Amino acid sequence: MKILHVPCLEDNYSYLIIDESTKEAAVVDPVEPEKLINAANEHGLNLKLVLTTHHHWDHAGGNEKIKEMVPGIKVYGGSLDNVKGCTNKVENGDKVSLGADITILALHTPCHTKGHISYYVTGKEGEDPAVFTGDTLFIAGCGKFFEGTAEQMYQSLCVTLGSLPKPAQVYCGHEYTVKNLQFALTVEPDNVKGTGEAIMGSETTQSRAPHHSFNYRRRNGDESIHARRASRCSGQGWLPLSR
Repeated sequence: MKILHVPCLEDNYSYLIIDESTKEAAVVDPVEPEKLINAANEHGLNLKLVLTTHHHWDHAGGNEKIKEMVPGIKVYGGSLDNVKGCTNKVENGDKVSLGADITILALHTPCHTKGHISYYVTGKEGEDPAVFTGDTLFIAGCGKFFEGTAEQMYQSLCVTLGSLPKPAQVYCGHEYTVKNLQFALTVEPDNVKGTGEAIMGSETTQSRAPHHSFNYRRRNGDESIHARRASRCSGQGWLPLSR
């Protein structure tokens, strides 16, 4: 299994998931389909599937166009989201095969949108799995609560995604790393060594490959963070889960 990230728009990420045995590929959120098709052609790939994380235009807006450009391609999207161009609706637990070695598991991760789907992808034995989290989970942060509740986001992050195997690589939908780490410093202002150095070492463009090194998921059980939030928000009647 090979994964290529393709920067789109101002700060979006689209992806190609490649089955190396057959050269068949899936596309994640191809908002600029021409870019994805050009990348696929450069690598000699046969595009078979579109995996749409949610219905927002900057993720699903290229679905109709890619269907025109690649006749017969299947477009997958959540059954509770009105995904543009969707040909195959998926629910939590549904599986899709790609090529000879890849299995794609749909995970319902609601809150950003009510039908948001993350895709957990496994390849050959010994290869690290990957999860494509759209606008639910970013590097060091999470998405806005457009159609859901804090409880749903907690379930999506800490239960659904938090229970995935630790070697899983996280591929998110936007490049928000620096902004998220800057917010993290407001939660842990004395953590300059960890968070501060991460900010200084992060590029602000889409040239950096998405990676889970500084992801919130890695510390979702850290009691020091929960204690600090409780202390800072005492008497306010709420505990922030996101920026």
